[in-house]
Amino acid sequence: MSHLFISAAHKSSGKTTITIGLCAALTTRAVTVQPFKKGPDYIDPLWLTQASRRDCYNLDFYTMNPAEIKHKFNHYSQNTDISIIEGNKGLYDGMDVEGSDSNAALACLLEVPVILVIDTKGMTRGIAPLLLGYQLFSKKINIAGVILNQVGGERHESKLRTAVEYHTDIPVIGAVRRNSDLEITERHLGLVPSNEENQAQIKIDKIAELIASQVNLEQIFVKSSNQTNLIQTTINFPKPQVKIGVIRDAAFGFYYPDDLVALQNAGAELVFINALQDAHLPSVDALFIGGGFPEEKMLELANNKSLKQDIYTAIENNMPVYAECGGLMYLSRKIIWQQKSCEMVGILPFDTIMETQPQGRGYVHLSETGQGLWPLLNSATHYAHEFHYSRVTNLPTDLKFAYKVLRGEGLDGKHDGIIYKNTLASYSHLRDVEGNHWTQRFVEFIHSHKKEK
Repeated sequence: MSHLFISAAHKSSGKTTITIGLCAALTTRAVTVQPFKKGPDYIDPLWLTQASRRDCYNLDFYTMNPAEIKHKFNHYSQNTDISIIEGNKGLYDGMDVEGSDSNAALACLLEVPVILVIDTKGMTRGIAPLLLGYQLFSKKINIAGVILNQVGGERHESKLRTAVEYHTDIPVIGAVRRNSDLEITERHLGLVPSNEENQAQIKIDKIAELIASQVNLEQIFVKSSNQTNLIQTTINFPKPQVKIGVIRDAAFGFYYPDDLVALQNAGAELVFINALQDAHLPSVDALFIGGGFPEEKMLELANNKSLKQDIYTAIENNMPVYAECGGLMYLSRKIIWQQKSCEMVGILPFDTIMETQPQGRGYVHLSETGQGLWPLLNSATHYAHEFHYSRVTNLPTDLKFAYKVLRGEGLDGKHDGIIYKNTLASYSHLRDVEGNHWTQRFVEFIHSHKKEK
């Protein structure tokens, strides 16, 4: 089995498109590819999941410890031919000046060779000192190859290859020409999610075709590390104790696949619900409404009045509900965007309005207030992340909150996790990690409520 890390010199170099293409091209050649994404992200993993036909998992220094990262990587890499990690930002970028949270640090931790994707627009001989600098900056990093991206044409490619081959010992694995077929529409939080893109598979197939014709796929295997000391483990879910309805559709698609597995492992049966099409709430004990882009589908959501009424009634009747970001927006009175307003479930006493600038973006540090619904954490604080261009408006002053925000924005810059009856709704996205097994706490709360009923 092989491992490979796709990184870049800086953000927006095209590494996501390259990684999607590599995953899809190898998969169509009967290679079993396991994708990973560094950092907190939902959108890129959706594309990588569809390209590889396997769930993409996130590896994040901020919410996970190194041992946990290694275990997750090894666990999900088993029984595959190659694992491909897509980095975030540049190879050495990060919040820590010593680089402890960088792509390079992750590559070192997992002992994975790096392929650098370089945006070569406006560059020829200058690529050589760039690559030499990246090599010299850390002797611990194995830069096993470079993929030239946004190449202007045959002459441009020739100059770039000559400079790299003459001045460095880094192999050129491929040269990808500028092509509109390699572009994926972007939105305020990045690429448009594949679960919204009707032509996503057609787009992926075209990207795979172009990448396969311009990148040496055989060299990808040669340059990847081979590791066979993986622990073989299997998951045997316990008998379900509760049923959780998970709203997952084109409006709500932000779920970590390992969190869904953790819910099942905690004793939940998952029942998936389409808020755009399903007229009524199925028989479930609780709801989990993840993030997404409900503003893009707000008219369809608004028009599904019967489901909204079912959810409203269920919450009023004390059904346990957990909602994140887009789910919070759905439970509010209305979404206001581009001078339009659509009525949502209306159970939470505020409105949400979409802005043109981020209202909260990045990692958050939360302290539990003791007013939350679930069993308290052993530790006083935990880490999460938020990505939202919406903000709440007309917020009452007498609300209960599950969290005090120590870092980040949350609902009002100070608090997050609004509590209404048995509903917890927040802008923060949680991950089920060693520092916060939220799935177990949620299932315990559902089970205790079910027994009380």
